[in-house]
Amino acid sequence: MPARAALFLFGPTAVGKTATLSALAGRPVEVVSADSMQVYRGMDIGTAKPPPALRRRVPHHLIDIRDPDERYDVGAFVADANREMNAILARGRLPIVAGGTGFYFRHLLLGLPEAPRSDAGVRERVRERVERDGLAASYERLARIDPASAARIAPADAYRITRALEVHEQTGRPLSSYATTGPPRSDLVVTSIALTRPRDELRRRIADRVREMFVAGLRGEVERLVGDGYGSDAPGMRAIGYREFFGPEGRLRSPGEDEAIEIEIAASTRRYAKRQQTFVRQLPGLVEVAADEPAGVVGRVDALLRELDSPQAVRYLSGSRSQA
Repeated sequence: MPARAALFLFGPTAVGKTATLSALAGRPVEVVSADSMQVYRGMDIGTAKPPPALRRRVPHHLIDIRDPDERYDVGAFVADANREMNAILARGRLPIVAGGTGFYFRHLLLGLPEAPRSDAGVRERVRERVERDGLAASYERLARIDPASAARIAPADAYRITRALEVHEQTGRPLSSYATTGPPRSDLVVTSIALTRPRDELRRRIADRVREMFVAGLRGEVERLVGDGYGSDAPGMRAIGYREFFGPEGRLRSPGEDEAIEIEIAASTRRYAKRQQTFVRQLPGLVEVAADEPAGVVGRVDALLRELDSPQAVRYLSGSRSQA
């Protein structure tokens, strides 16, 4: 029976995942996006979605599957990613799970946490308290009672902050105590890679990316989304690169504030990248590869294609790339 293989390719924001995936064009591979914000339609510039040209050369999945006012959580991701990986393997191709949402990778590899089901009464009580105290104070409270969860939840993510506080109130235990600690899944031959860059270089790339987003029309994208009825309370609009455009009362800030907004987005992105780099180290068997040396990833992909032992992989590895 052919082996079931997959590559998990993690990288912090702006590290160069797109360039690495471009180097894999022509191989029998398909990408499963592990990005919690690229699932949203119409949010293209601010989430740095892979360009259409790359997506034509290397098929991508789990991009543009939700509207910005729909929630998408790790449970939905794990179910969707498993379905897509199974379909890719059935086509005789190698699934590459690629993105920067660390806890997506963790729970796809190790399984979902066994947190308790939501209690409607407790949830409503916590929600009212969050609204009364404000999101910033609620996040500070979460950081005191559950620092591990606070480290992986964005300060503007009202949904996940509320959920973590709800679990603590309901059980007296922090949500992070329910995290999976079991062994990696055994149904796949998985290679986990983290792309890396020196810290100063990554900071420069983040600043350059944010500047390029504004040049590409990020404000226009946000204004169009607002015009379509998506306000600051929509789950998608709470993403970095979008939430900074809104003032305290959810009003769209003026174009005259774009310079300040750009600075805020870059600062938020740097903080997020730091959390990404810290969180992903929890993945067992992770191998670090320099982002400017894609050959390190290409070689591991070819090794997994040999494990896959599918007709498409055999044809590719024997040199018949046009048939892959």
